[in-house]
Amino acid sequence: MVAQGDIQVRQITDAKGRRDFIHAARPAYAGDPNYVPPLEYELGPRLDPAKNLVLQGADHALWVAEKDGAPLGRISAIINPLHLDRYKDATGQFGFLDAIDDGDVFKALFQTAEDWLRARGMKRVNGPFSFSINEECGLLIDGFDTPPYFMMPHGRDWYQRHVEALGYSKSVDMYALEWIPKRDFIPEKRLRFVERALNKPHITVRPFDFSNFKQEIQTLVDIYNDAWSDNMGFIPFTKDQAAHMADELRPIISPYNTVMCEIDGEPAAFGLVLPNLNHAIKDFDGKLLPFNWAKFLYRLKVKGIPQARMPLMGVRKKLQGKPVGAAFAYKIIECVNTANIDRGLEASELSWILENNPAMLNMLTEMGSRIYKTYRIYEKQL
Repeated sequence: MVAQGDIQVRQITDAKGRRDFIHAARPAYAGDPNYVPPLEYELGPRLDPAKNLVLQGADHALWVAEKDGAPLGRISAIINPLHLDRYKDATGQFGFLDAIDDGDVFKALFQTAEDWLRARGMKRVNGPFSFSINEECGLLIDGFDTPPYFMMPHGRDWYQRHVEALGYSKSVDMYALEWIPKRDFIPEKRLRFVERALNKPHITVRPFDFSNFKQEIQTLVDIYNDAWSDNMGFIPFTKDQAAHMADELRPIISPYNTVMCEIDGEPAAFGLVLPNLNHAIKDFDGKLLPFNWAKFLYRLKVKGIPQARMPLMGVRKKLQGKPVGAAFAYKIIECVNTANIDRGLEASELSWILENNPAMLNMLTEMGSRIYKTYRIYEKQL
């Protein structure tokens, strides 16, 4: 236990503590109609090093800030060996940041996390990453008036003020774009370009083969690791993480939300859309039992969820900047857009896109999407 005045910062070390850590976000969101409590059934295992592959081999810690036993906020810190092996920059990350509007609480949480990282040889900290760039990341700084989509963070408008007061500066911004599905969204000149580039016998565009789903996800990860390798803070998925991802995704996605593009039989690009599960669970208060599981299955499998998010799309690096690579991106969005409109999709999100990716931003805004949320990655020298 670390004391900062009348604020105590308690390190979490067991299953009961992890439940306290989950609930420690609640005070910050009191009165916020756009907060969607995450399912404890899903978040609990992510916090458990015995169940989350990202945490295995990674030094990490969780803390809850309290006053007189009442929670005020929380934070995590992690030293990810995959990051250090790739960048060799002595950088750790913070994440899972939520706290009430009190500078002393933020100071106590960050000082605890920074001291922990510094004691382990870290010279720099950035975040938020909960726990990695392949999970929830970024601090919401604009777009508080709508709920977050599935696997995207939420926040309060005072977070930015308190974080920057502690000496953190911007590293990079990331955008979420709102997309209202519509047919014939590709401009005529772009449509002709796509048809010319892809209407060839050696090019195939198809849904995933669900009879070989785990291998399809491994292929997706292989393309992703190549396509995203130059992006800020990129950390590759391991094969074990890909297999775990396949197990998690299989129950919630359908063939019409998957696209694989091939050239001469070689996988070259992919796109994956997920139903916005937050729309289905917003009234669950984080609980699946005893009866919410039945509501969830009905909303997901029978009623259908009228919102979706595209969290992953990738084109192999050797095709980026070439006509066929751009055509694949248009075609992927066209395929999932048409299929979802036919099934009642009303709104969707394309996220996230780095601010320094103007080609993708221009393509998406030209199609009619708009930036409606901004997330920021911060950094600080220790």
